Amino acid sequence: MLREFVDRLPQYDYLYLGDNARAPYGTRSFDTVYRYTLQCVKWLLQQNCPLIILACNTASAKALRSIQQNDLHGLDPNARVLGVIRPTTEIIGKHTQTNSIGVLATNGTVQSQSYLIEIEKFFPDVKIDQEACPMWVPLVENNEHQSEGADYFIEKHINNILSRNKDIDTLLLACTHYPLLKEKIEKHLPKNVKLVSQGEIVADSLKDYLRRHPEIESKISKDGKRVFYTTDSTEDFNSKATIFFGDAVDAKHLDL
Repeated sequence: MLREFVDRLPQYDYLYLGDNARAPYGTRSFDTVYRYTLQCVKWLLQQNCPLIILACNTASAKALRSIQQNDLHGLDPNARVLGVIRPTTEIIGKHTQTNSIGVLATNGTVQSQSYLIEIEKFFPDVKIDQEACPMWVPLVENNEHQSEGADYFIEKHINNILSRNKDIDTLLLACTHYPLLKEKIEKHLPKNVKLVSQGEIVADSLKDYLRRHPEIESKISKDGKRVFYTTDSTEDFNSKATIFFGDAVDAKHLDL
């Protein structure tokens, strides 16, 4: 997702924190995800970040609202913390012709029901089916997303969700890891089903947000810098992040 941000808004400085030592969040409890996310937010605020994006669907589903409503005012009332679910649900209904959308996500995101709740607010006539894909993140994390073994798990979940609702014409990849599986997913899709990734949607929404909130935009430094931190091995992170980001990444280690 950072790639889309940088492509659309290259002038800003970006400080990326990957909590790889405790990822994936998708299998964690609500309390655990909230605690981990809050720790990350606190650290980013200490680095004087005026705007924080939770570029994780599970964190957005399980922690964002609590942080916005209960914590942010005491930490930094002038900062803002945003997620990726709201901007996605505001527009996803425009992609379907049959009023049937499938959401492919982690266990945590599916269990939170966030997409069902939020999409209904904007598109009450759209039917939503969800499918948890617990093996997809490990496939990407272990660099197995191009392997033949990945096809089994991809085909399994695609068949599951499409068999439950044959009217689905739009599938949302509701996890930042899933776009790396896009080619394999499309291989198992009927031609009438469109695959939608979040990155471009959220980046466009961020651009619009900054236009509408000059009081936040003016606080963001604009030297075009990208700084990366990880809570785990920097060597492993650099290898994986380079695949996601598309450019070489040289991260620093952080203990939270």
